[in-house]
Amino acid sequence: MSSQQNGVLGTLRPLLDQLADGEVHSGEALGETLGVSRAAVWKQLQKLEALGLPVESVKGRGYRLPGGLDLLSTAQILDAVSPQIAPQLERLEVFDQLDSTNAQVLSALAGGQGHGLVVLAEQQTAGRGRRGRQWLSPFAAGISLSIGWQFNGGVQLLEGLSLAVGVALARALSRFDVPDVRLKWPNDVWCRGRKLAGVLLELNGDLTDCCGVVVGIGMNMRLPESVSGAIGQPWIDLETVRPGISRNRLVAAMLDELVPMLAAYPDSGFGPWHAPWMALDQFADAEVCVQSAHKRWCGVARGVDTGGALLLEIDGQKKAFHGGEVSLRPLSSSGNGR
Repeated sequence: MSSQQNGVLGTLRPLLDQLADGEVHSGEALGETLGVSRAAVWKQLQKLEALGLPVESVKGRGYRLPGGLDLLSTAQILDAVSPQIAPQLERLEVFDQLDSTNAQVLSALAGGQGHGLVVLAEQQTAGRGRRGRQWLSPFAAGISLSIGWQFNGGVQLLEGLSLAVGVALARALSRFDVPDVRLKWPNDVWCRGRKLAGVLLELNGDLTDCCGVVVGIGMNMRLPESVSGAIGQPWIDLETVRPGISRNRLVAAMLDELVPMLAAYPDSGFGPWHAPWMALDQFADAEVCVQSAHKRWCGVARGVDTGGALLLEIDGQKKAFHGGEVSLRPLSSSGNGR
């Protein structure tokens, strides 16, 4: 397996590496380390602020990034991933900035590659959520990860896959003792009643035969308050619940859980994941509403069937809903969400 780090911020990446420790660095020291003038350092600092990074000037001492940055590293991820997982990955790429990690993997799949390709980005400029919504990803404030996988046998084999991904993510989080993790049908991870992560599956190829799937994951780690107004539903991040989790070690844990699941899914299907998902169902036996583009149904959530379809009890009868058609909301909520 090969891996690479892709820096598209040019001269800014060395400055980020210096400021990532959260300590105060003088302009003079930064200039000497980077081999540029103090004026050039100042210009680069202004560009960091344009990225949404809160550079703080400490009078008479220098500059710092409050709280520092936990930057992604291919070497650290590959060092932490289980030995049996790494050989199943085509390669692992980390970008400083990218339009969409899903789009990057989809492009590789369209070119006949991409099976086992993992793409991460410190920041996405055009990240996508479910049903065309934007996924906000401030720089180094979360995990934006996509993995490509080829399946033979057609799209019908993939029934329930987004739910199985949710279970895999919950298991990865359990390695770090993250409390109160639950799942919301069909593709969200919740924590303490708020959204922590989302999953977006996208397909490429022949939907009746060889089908490429991109599993896209966005997880909140240290979201700044400045983005809270742009998120249309209650959210939470890991730093609030379990401070100090290494992003690199969490990515490795996610891959440890996701790769075996993806490899086994053509044979196993959703069956082995049905009971684990039911045990984590955020809205089990709750009053909810299911909304399509033109209609709304309200009833009591009764989990999912063995194919991953939502079961809604309406007037004593259960009706099945599939993930591509509709969205689920608590009866008391009418927000659009992220």
